[in-house]
Amino acid sequence: MLTQPNHHNNPFPFFYVDSAFSKEQCALLDSLFLQNADWQHRNGAFYRCSLQDVTENIPATFQTEVLDRMREITGLPLVNRVLVTAQRMLPGQVIGIHSDRPLLGYEIVRLVVQLNKGWQAEYGGVLELFSSPESEAVFSVNPEYNKAFGFTLHEDSYHGVTEVTQPRQTVVFNFWHAANTPELATHIQTLFTNVKFSELPTALDPIASTAELSLPEDKTLHAGTAAIALHRWGYDDQTIEIGYLHSSGLSICDSNDTKTYVAVLLADWVAYLHRNSFDLVRWQILRRELDGINVFARLKPTWQLCLPD
Repeated sequence: MLTQPNHHNNPFPFFYVDSAFSKEQCALLDSLFLQNADWQHRNGAFYRCSLQDVTENIPATFQTEVLDRMREITGLPLVNRVLVTAQRMLPGQVIGIHSDRPLLGYEIVRLVVQLNKGWQAEYGGVLELFSSPESEAVFSVNPEYNKAFGFTLHEDSYHGVTEVTQPRQTVVFNFWHAANTPELATHIQTLFTNVKFSELPTALDPIASTAELSLPEDKTLHAGTAAIALHRWGYDDQTIEIGYLHSSGLSICDSNDTKTYVAVLLADWVAYLHRNSFDLVRWQILRRELDGINVFARLKPTWQLCLPD
């Protein structure tokens, strides 16, 4: 299964396998398109296809085998959660250039398996990879039968599918990073429910006012959100100020004060997740910075979701 993956880093990290699954496994995936089921039809400006959730139709043993193999290939801490969708494109349909960045609680890795017997070049349906929405295709993957394409999602993972002239069938396996689970999304959404910056200590007002005169709005919003996290975790005014200054980039928190340092870095991270998306590189830096530090009681619920063992 998924043997001899061909790895590439341009225009973003991905791999492909020419012969992904056994004949029996392919037959199982083929059968998904023969079942009478409700398809969700997408007919947007750039995304035209039909989808259905087929997770329950994939045996648990098959899901586990694919998950374990994807852990080996990607080296990522993927949780025991797999979502499988069947995708069908009909003649005239196309998927425009887009980037599936992993928002809070979203999947981090996808495996796209092609199920198109006797596919010819004139049928179209080519998966194309781009370095930017305006660039020419950097790499292309033909939708040949039993060919699989896997990639890690991030904000620059631009890709699209050319128009098809024949029906095109694909099964997509989705996987979640241990530090960006739906449970984390619920936790952070709860933490930032009904955010009002007026709840921050008045001692922060002159610092925030000065920052707003010289910094972009997104920077001060991020800093304010990090300060809200510290406030709701019960930290004092001084720690909240340190956190605001750190997240705004106006000063760097002193790593010698471990308790404050940990709280500020974690607040900065949850604020980033809340306002942006899961950034694997930023998370890896955070993990290295806090490696070997014991969990503090008031941060434990958030810490365990953001930095799981």
